[in-house]
This record gives sequence, structure tokens and C-alpha cells, in this order.
Amino acid sequence: MSQGVKVNSRVLDMEYAVRGPIPQRAAEMAAQGRRIIPCNIGNPQALGQPPIGFYRQVLGLLENPASITRERSLRAAGITEALGEDVIDIAAAMLEGSRTGTGAYTESAGFRFIREAVAGFIDSRDDVASDSPNAADPDAILLTDGASGGAVYVLEALISGPKDGILVPIPQYPLYSATITRCGGVLVGYHPDEEQGWALGRKNLEAPLKAAVEDGIEVKAIVVINPGNPTGALLDRQSMGDVVDVAREWGLAIIADEVYQENTYGQEWCSFASLIGDEPAPLFSLHSVSKGFYGECGHRGGYLEVRHAQPVAGTNLDMRDILVKQASVNLCPNTMGQFLVHLMVTGPREGSETHRVFLEERARVLDDLQAKASMIRGYFDQMAGVECFGRTGAMYLFPRLGQLPEGKTDFDYCMALLEETGLVTVNGAGFGQAPGTHHLRIAFLPPFELIEEVMPEWVAFHNGWQG
Repeated sequence: MSQGVKVNSRVLDMEYAVRGPIPQRAAEMAAQGRRIIPCNIGNPQALGQPPIGFYRQVLGLLENPASITRERSLRAAGITEALGEDVIDIAAAMLEGSRTGTGAYTESAGFRFIREAVAGFIDSRDDVASDSPNAADPDAILLTDGASGGAVYVLEALISGPKDGILVPIPQYPLYSATITRCGGVLVGYHPDEEQGWALGRKNLEAPLKAAVEDGIEVKAIVVINPGNPTGALLDRQSMGDVVDVAREWGLAIIADEVYQENTYGQEWCSFASLIGDEPAPLFSLHSVSKGFYGECGHRGGYLEVRHAQPVAGTNLDMRDILVKQASVNLCPNTMGQFLVHLMVTGPREGSETHRVFLEERARVLDDLQAKASMIRGYFDQMAGVECFGRTGAMYLFPRLGQLPEGKTDFDYCMALLEETGLVTVNGAGFGQAPGTHHLRIAFLPPFELIEEVMPEWVAFHNGWQG
């Protein structure tokens, strides 16, 4: 009888709670015909959020270029069902820029014309002139299969041995802990101040750094997720400034996960690139088409921008060269994800009917998300001991559950909540949390009516749960 195959122990050790035992049990319940409300993952279109019409119109033309000629003929004939002229022109221009369409490999870093568009988007977002020394460089931008692909590239390159550490917020998105485990590095956790809205100060960062150094760990970078995942909290400028100052003083790179930059619901947000300016501090910035109001998770589009790339010891290369080398092993990111990144950073032609509809769709999605978050937070006030800190951002809330029955954990709580109500959440321990605290993460993505239906059930469950 076979004894089984030995596999990489680091892969065995990886954990990813977002798709862990609780959602696995939810899948079993769904197969039994029970009502399931999946709030465990930021996957908007799986929960009924409609795709943005402009994006899908352009993508349809890109996948079938012959339809561009047909649509132009329809418009010339006055057929009112034809797509907007700007949609047709944008698709045609993108195909011309690509030269090879959607079915061929691209440059390893992605289409050049899309990387130029990303650079223009970054400069416009950060109010930087294109001829400024601080302007974004298309050659320092890589298109990636979602932001996750870029984060993995950076971590794989930085972790060179078992004593290499990455400073990661606790709680954190488990992509980071899983990838650090797989690469054989050390996760060095830092704890934002929950009761101050998950704010950061120098002491939050320097205490774990000093402890790591005493343990012989070389910390290479600090991860910052803004707005936060799982907390949803939006960092203030003071917190961001402290991150930059500590990174400079300790010689750390900053990995800025900024995929939720559209999910700020009217609050001020700024990028780490705009804070760093031209002062040396290596920066890796991530963005994605999966979040925001677009919700195009399945198309796996994203970008990674590199600033102040570090030289690589013993070579004439820098970190940007290494990242492109990693990308080349995968040949290229998927083309439809790349095209969606272009649409994300450019949008429809201003003043057109397509643009008017686009703005309405965007506002509808973001307003709906904000309203659902506000409603859920209101229900927390009816739950004994539950508190939720920080300004609402991203697509998540991370309430602190208060005191649980003796011997029970937030995993027990979330599993029981699933069995009782069908609500699928992720327990706080799956992201990390301060000792002695209990949390869960809920994504506020299901339809408004479904949330209204389940929240009173959650309140009743919470106030009556004895474990």
C-alpha cells in the first residue's frame, strides 16, 4: 500500500481562512438545499452586483473584433440599439494599441500602452505633472493577474532565507501570511490601535521591529493595507506618515495594498506614492479591478508600481528587473485582465452618454455599499458587547464580539452562526487579532433585502448564544 507522496511542508502549513472550514461547511449546507448568505469574501458579482456596462461592452468588442465593423455599420444606418460611438472607438484604439488582440502572449510586464495609461492615472490621481521627477514611470509598472499576483512576486523576491521577515498588520489579509509561510520567511506582526480606529503610531511599528532584530530576524518590508482588510478601516495621514518615516529610518520597503482606494465612501484617501515623493523609500503599490465599484474579480486584472527600486546585492540589477524576470516565467498576465485595467484607469469619454450612464452605475454601487455597511453597523448596537471601530472603507466590517462563553472561540461562534442563520463569515483568528479578543469579518455585499432579513436573526443568535 502506498505511503503517500511527500510534499513541500511549507505548502502544508499555509492557511487561508477566507476559503477555510466555515465556507467549506457552508458549501455542504448549500448542497443540502439550505439558505446560505456568503459574506466571507469580497466577490461582488457572485452576490448580485451587476458589472459596469461600459466595461462589458468594450470587452465584448475586444473578444470579437469583427463586431466593431458591424456596430459602426449599425450606427451609420441609424440603428438605435447600436453601441455608443465612444465605446466602439475605445475598443478599436485598444486593439490597435495591443497590435495582437486578446489571444496572443504580451510582454511579460504587460501591454506597453496600458502601462502608460496606468502611469497617467497615477499622476492624475496624485496631482503630479507628467514631466515632474515624481511622475509615474511606465517601465516601473507591471500588469499582474490581480493585485495578489503582484504581492506574491514582491514577497517571493524579498524573502531569501528563513531569517527574513515581513512586517504585516494584525489583523491581515491571509494572502500575506500564506505567502510568507510558503516562501519560508517570518511574519512579524504589528498591531494597529483598534480603539483609535485602527490608527498607527511609531510605537506600533517599532516595538515589533526591535523584538525581531533581537531574535536575529532581518525585516525587509512593511505591508500596509489601506483601506484595511479585514478591518475596512481607512488610515489617516498621520498614520501613513509614521509608516513612511519608520520605513526610511529602518531601511524597509513599503508594500502598499491599495486595492480598495475607490471604497472610501466620500472620505479622503491618499496614496503612499503621493506621501513619499522623491525621498528614497522603496515602494511597491498594488491595485486591482476586483474591488472598487467594478467588482471584476474573475478577470484577474491588476498592476504593481515600483518606486525607488532597490539594487540587488551581487548584481547590476534592481528589484524591478527581478520582478520582470519573475513575470517572464509566467510569460504574461492574462490579456482580458490587462484590458480591464486600461478601462479602470481611463474610463469612458467624458461628456458622452456612455460616461453619464457610467457615473450613474458607479454611484449606485458605491451608495448601495455604504448604505448596507451603515445598516449592519446599526444592528451591532443591538448586540450585547459588540463594538466596531474605524471609519468604514473597503467592503468589510470587523466587529469585536466581546466576551464569549468560557472555552469558546470566535471560530465556534462563526460556525454556530452559520448553522443557525446561514450567514457565512470569517472568524477573527483567521486574520490574526490581539490576544484575548474575538472578532469576525463580514463582507457587506449581499442584496440589501437579504441583509435586512438576516440581521435580526443574527441579533437574536448573538444575544442568546451560550456556546
